[in-house]
Amino acid sequence: MTYCDQLRPWAIFQCLPNGQNVCFYRFRTRSDADAYVSILRQGGGKFQVVFDHPSLP
Repeated sequence: MTYCDQLRPWAIFQCLPNGQNVCFYRFRTRSDADAYVSILRQGGGKFQVVFDHPSLP
């Protein structure tokens, strides 16, 4: 995970029919991710908002 990705830990993943999940977009805040995913869901498809932060060693 790059430093830029670490600054944006909230991610929207698209759930594909073949069982794969694809990171669609990343955000700094959960509220921004929730607002964007609500727009995406209007067009159809399955999307999930997740906190995708690497664990520290």
